[in-house]
Amino acid sequence: MILKKIKMQNIRSYESFETLFHKGSTLLAGDIGSGKTSILLAIEFALFGLQPGQKGASLLRNGKDEGYVELEFEVDDKNVIINRALKRKKTVSQDSANISINGKNEEKAVTEIKNIVLNLLNYPLEFSKKTNILYKFTVYTPQEQMKEIILEDPEIRLNTLRHVFGVDKYKRIKENSSILSFKLRESMRLKQGQISDLDTFKAKLNEKINSLREVEDKIPAIENEINKIKIARGKKENEINELGVKIEEKKKFENEVDKINLMLIAKREQAVKLEQEIAAIKNRFEQASKDFNEKELENNINLLKERKEFLEIIRKDLTDSQIRLSSFVSKKSELSGLKSKIESLTQCPTCLQDVGAEHKNSILSQANSELENIREQINLLEENKNKKQEELKKINEEVVNYEQNSRRLEALKIRIKTLEEDHKKLDNWEKQKISCESDIILLNEQITRMKENILNYKKYDNIKVIKEKELDEIRANEREFEIKKAELTKEVEFEKKSINDLASNISEKEKLKEELIYISEVENWISKDFLDVIGYIEKNVLIKLKDEFSKLFNEWFSILVQDVFTVRLDDSFTPIIEQQDYELDYNFLSGGERTAIALAYRLALNQTINSIISEIKTKGLVILDEPTDGFSQQQLDKMRDILTQLNVEQLIIVSHDQKIEGFVENIIHLKKDHGVTKLN
Repeated sequence: MILKKIKMQNIRSYESFETLFHKGSTLLAGDIGSGKTSILLAIEFALFGLQPGQKGASLLRNGKDEGYVELEFEVDDKNVIINRALKRKKTVSQDSANISINGKNEEKAVTEIKNIVLNLLNYPLEFSKKTNILYKFTVYTPQEQMKEIILEDPEIRLNTLRHVFGVDKYKRIKENSSILSFKLRESMRLKQGQISDLDTFKAKLNEKINSLREVEDKIPAIENEINKIKIARGKKENEINELGVKIEEKKKFENEVDKINLMLIAKREQAVKLEQEIAAIKNRFEQASKDFNEKELENNINLLKERKEFLEIIRKDLTDSQIRLSSFVSKKSELSGLKSKIESLTQCPTCLQDVGAEHKNSILSQANSELENIREQINLLEENKNKKQEELKKINEEVVNYEQNSRRLEALKIRIKTLEEDHKKLDNWEKQKISCESDIILLNEQITRMKENILNYKKYDNIKVIKEKELDEIRANEREFEIKKAELTKEVEFEKKSINDLASNISEKEKLKEELIYISEVENWISKDFLDVIGYIEKNVLIKLKDEFSKLFNEWFSILVQDVFTVRLDDSFTPIIEQQDYELDYNFLSGGERTAIALAYRLALNQTINSIISEIKTKGLVILDEPTDGFSQQQLDKMRDILTQLNVEQLIIVSHDQKIEGFVENIIHLKKDHGVTKLN
């Protein structure tokens, strides 16, 4: 990994800032407080974002609401640009983030960007949630933090370095192994409880098998009895079937008797009907002969003709009288009108002379005489008319009576003719009656014979009843044995199911027993052999790391400090400083000596980690923050040798020591003016 460029806006003392990084060694130079370390913090923020516990307000410039860092770097021939923004709301938080790889820009969540960066740097996944600890101990650790590590409690420091070296996995393995061992023991106790009744189940299984054999041994005897009963039942059913044939023959005779009885009833009804019909015909013929008289019919016809002729005469007279009456009524009306005119007449309409009363009275008297005569004629005609009408009505009634009597006599005449035809058939009907009576005799004789046959077959009914009772007893006995067999069969099935269930349970418990033995062996191996091996491996790894680390630590320290001091690491990776076989307390060393120990510890740690995690992509980058704080001029001269021997692609040093400028290839001068850092 090689840093190429950083851009910042409103980050700490920077308002708007941009600078390039080159390969080789680069010095961030400037006075104390000029903002050199802010660039290192901005690089870390661009790569990994805000860390747990880190406040965004520690990065965002005071009084500003927004800011960002854009970092460009190269890794594995990939050009990567990361942009992370900060925004002030109630608190300062990360606002957005995006990453560009070889020109392909992607906006992602802040956590996703961090995972992409870790993947690009090939950091092990186990370090994804470890607060950039690997980056801090391989690339950039503030010098004061390194001194704090050296002064830390040995147990805490050892655990921290375990974490950094990845050796804490052995501790996790032991802890997980203990948890696994505990769970295996719990599983063993559970399985022991589950198989505690295994012997009881086996004993029950043997009992069930013996019981099953006893039940199965009973079934053949019952089946033998059932077969015997079936044979007896078959014989009895054959006997009943034979009796059924006889009874069916009896039923045929009974059916024949029923049919003959029906025929007999029909014949009797036919004979009675013929007899009734013959008597009725004779009676009707005799009655009709009494009621009909040919002379009476002729006389009635003649009288009817006579009365009809007389009726026509009366109708003609009545018509003439009506005409005369109408004529007189008309005349009466004319005379009444004339009389009225004369009575009101005062002057003759012809001569126009006055009409005298005497003349008028004479005319009126004559008119009254004629009018009286007309009235008499009308009255006579009315009387005659009424008489004629009464006579006409009477004759009409006589005509109707004669007509009705004629029709009656004509009907009797026709009926007699019909009865004469029926009377001719009497001989045939008499013959039919005799034939019916003969058939009745024959049918009665046939019924008698049939009943004799039925009586002969009737004994088979009683025999069949007896046989059927015997068959019912056989069937009941057969059902009892079938029930016993079904009960035994069901018992066998139940016992077999119980045996299968027991066998299945025993099989499962045997498997559990095998599992218990296996788990017991595994637990025994984990709790003894495996943990011993892990402990041994961990111990040897730590010894190797300590030896390597201690060797490198001594080498770097010997470059910076005169030969009167020797340094090494104890088992807790605590620096041990010796002078002429006496151990010196770290707190009693000078500031330059403490800085030298911290720097040697830092460089040795960097090399040790890079050698262990050989695939990480940050091995070519080292950042040193105020590595010469408190150094004497002699120690500062030694820094040239340190920087030469580091042999990294890119080295970035933060220092306010001007002498360092002569040891590096590139210098970035920084200056703070009125609280704003700029390039100098």
